[in-house]
Amino acid sequence: MDMKKYGGYIALVVAMLLIFSYSIPPIRDGVGEFLDMVFGPLVYEVPFYILIVILSTVTALYSSIIQKYTINYERMQEVQARMKVFQKEFREAQLSNDEKRLKKLESKKDKMMKEQMQMSQNQFKPMAYILLISVPIFFWLIFRLNNTTGEIIMPFFGMHSLVDMVLGPIPAWILWYMICSLTISQVVRKSLNIGGI
Repeated sequence: MDMKKYGGYIALVVAMLLIFSYSIPPIRDGVGEFLDMVFGPLVYEVPFYILIVILSTVTALYSSIIQKYTINYERMQEVQARMKVFQKEFREAQLSNDEKRLKKLESKKDKMMKEQMQMSQNQFKPMAYILLISVPIFFWLIFRLNNTTGEIIMPFFGMHSLVDMVLGPIPAWILWYMICSLTISQVVRKSLNIGGI
């Protein structure tokens, strides 16, 4: 099996299995309980919402580093720039009904689509590595939140329990995790000079 060729698909399958494991309580609770031996003592040292900040910082840091070394951002930008030029040319040829030019661009289209598909597959590779660490952290947070009461003042939402639903079906702790992780990852990505996906 050519790992380079199928690496994106394998990573996607691993990522889906990790996400699916959430729906299996013995796995979710087992991982949460195991990690509680490591993170559990911290609950008594710092407020839970600060622990979420720390864990989201760890997540932002390692995911940015993994992406930096597994995604070729220069090549991705080149492919995107070429695709943009191609789409503009193709649209112009369609509007002017230039059959000769359209035929020429059609033969180029397959190559462009293949290149873009390959870049999309390459973006799945770091996802599996990221989820290998992120999913257990989420399992521990879920495990701990079943046994922890904590409150947080949420931006725009005010004071809430961490398990309160504050945005549709989204509990306060997940929203807080997302806000922290996205904010910190922007700082990390800027400092590591990583482009957007």
